[in-house]
Amino acid sequence: MSSPTKTEPLGAVRERVLSTLRQEIIAGRLRPGDRLVERELAERFGVSRVPVREAIRALVAEGFVHFETPRRTVVRRLTPSDVRELFELREALEVYAAGLAAARATPQDLAEVEELLDLAATATGAADAEAITDINSRLHDRIVAMADNSLLIEALEPVAGRLRWMTRRNEEWAQLLVEHRELYEAIASGDPERARAHALAHVRTNYRSTVRQLFGEAEIP
Repeated sequence: MSSPTKTEPLGAVRERVLSTLRQEIIAGRLRPGDRLVERELAERFGVSRVPVREAIRALVAEGFVHFETPRRTVVRRLTPSDVRELFELREALEVYAAGLAAARATPQDLAEVEELLDLAATATGAADAEAITDINSRLHDRIVAMADNSLLIEALEPVAGRLRWMTRRNEEWAQLLVEHRELYEAIASGDPERARAHALAHVRTNYRSTVRQLFGEAEIP
């Protein structure tokens, strides 16, 4: 059990609880349908129920959990519509970001992506699912940052966690690594059209893989 120091502000306690629960949902340690009970979580974290309640409300707002009844909060069960809607948004924004990144990336930007690809290759070789998810998320975040458009970053921020949660289900890791290398090469070429084409193909392939992992072939449109 972890416990806050005597001087830890309430907001910091809330963020600690929120961050831990969010990561446990993304990593699959808390599974769809699992119940979040304020009293049990407060005891586990060694805190009062107030920051736990606030953390749960934040998770509801982020789309990770929902209230089945006023007294029962559970991790959301994803539906095909949930996945489709998020990937439609991802397609619109990440494809645009890839084109901007191709036009604006600096040598330092490209070097950082290369480092992430090397880390992804190591994690893929070790079949480390949690590391792969984290590195791939950082890679996509880096590409969006390379677009150098603060409004684009702000538009993706509210759904970044849910996208990471969904793509965590895609275990076709070797294929993901190939696609990410191809996307990097397209961006490094400085050709926005080529970068957008690779980004679009990657998002759509990832969508089909995610739906297949979650629901089976029958749900793929």
